[in-house]
Amino acid sequence: MHLVYADRAGRIFDDSDLLPLGRSGMFLTEILSEELIPLPDGAALVSLPGTQAVGLDKETGGKVTLSDKYTAVGALAPQGYTRLLLPGYIKSAGNGPLPLMGYTAVVWDKGKFYIAAASTEADVNRFNPDLYPAMQQPVERLISRYPSNRIYQHLSTCSLEYGCLTSKNTFLGRWEGALPVSSTCNAGCVGCISEQPEDSPFPSPQVRMNFRPTVEEMTEVMIHHLQTGGPDAIISFGQGCEGEPSTRGLDIAEAIRRTRAVIESGYININTNAGLTPMIREIVRAGLDLMRVSIVSAIPEHYNAYYRPRAYTVEDVAESTKFASDHGVITSINYLIFPGVTDREEEIEAMVDFINDNGVRLIQLRNLNIDPELYLSQVPAQKGDVVGMKTMMEILQSECPGTQIGSYSHTPEDISSRVLG
Repeated sequence: MHLVYADRAGRIFDDSDLLPLGRSGMFLTEILSEELIPLPDGAALVSLPGTQAVGLDKETGGKVTLSDKYTAVGALAPQGYTRLLLPGYIKSAGNGPLPLMGYTAVVWDKGKFYIAAASTEADVNRFNPDLYPAMQQPVERLISRYPSNRIYQHLSTCSLEYGCLTSKNTFLGRWEGALPVSSTCNAGCVGCISEQPEDSPFPSPQVRMNFRPTVEEMTEVMIHHLQTGGPDAIISFGQGCEGEPSTRGLDIAEAIRRTRAVIESGYININTNAGLTPMIREIVRAGLDLMRVSIVSAIPEHYNAYYRPRAYTVEDVAESTKFASDHGVITSINYLIFPGVTDREEEIEAMVDFINDNGVRLIQLRNLNIDPELYLSQVPAQKGDVVGMKTMMEILQSECPGTQIGSYSHTPEDISSRVLG
């Protein structure tokens, strides 16, 4: 097992004299062979600007920091893979935050790359970007069919420039399709990917939508996707290119009612922070099928430090989730995970209670896209032991027996019958 690093031109090398190190929170740690899987299809290797790679000397066991002529290397895993360790590195003096990506430890061994991750989906190819077709023609075809619908025009940028797979599904008429509707948000997430303050040290990788779609535009997108996507089609409010969709709660509810007056098949989903409980109630009553709640922690101090909620609390999030579950909506959590924090004992205990108390059926594990130092400077100090990401997942599965673990949205039938690979 060899350390991997990159030069300033982005060329990647390995050092056969140095063992690789990963990170769990702020702590460097050895990478065990049982924590590694071959680099998945659809993954990307990236250099970490402003860092220096750190490894272990095979003979002495001492830590070795490479020259600042080189940087550490991380992997960006596709959906369906949950990272177990961050890359091992130290920041060079005076360098700012890393770009908003979910960096995973990577090594070279026996002639190929491996990453510190686990497969958390039976079908990891559904969101493999390498398997998606060329999108220019599907985008042009749908825009020409609905030339006045600004949602499709907006999603064309998401599909063609940002590579958003959910927006691509909208144009391909399959699986989970995107339906962004809101330019405003009731949270100021530290790692928001669509909007950062003007004085932010790192830019957002996407531009947030800047218009308010009408109920007619929403309904048109919903009906088209549910009619073309077959019985397992999902149309989803709440995307990375928008704010909080429930700020448009009354309009969403009306669009759901109009859509269900035309077509009964398929599923209507909302990806939400669930902080606006009155609006969530309206949307649920209108006929919502699925709800995915974004959450980084069930501990109020930690939740507030990351989400920076405006006029709501994590208790409101719990109330919204329970209301939806109690009214027949299949609820999931979009669990933003970070090795060394998510797998702390106190975090696991609080999340187990949140899941069981509020009827969560599916845990969608998502690698949090953020600079590690920035994130760790925001969250509360560690109180209990760090048990490791694999153990954390085992505890969640054991202590939440009515809940499945995965990485992306599933239909109710899938949640009831799926078995992880």
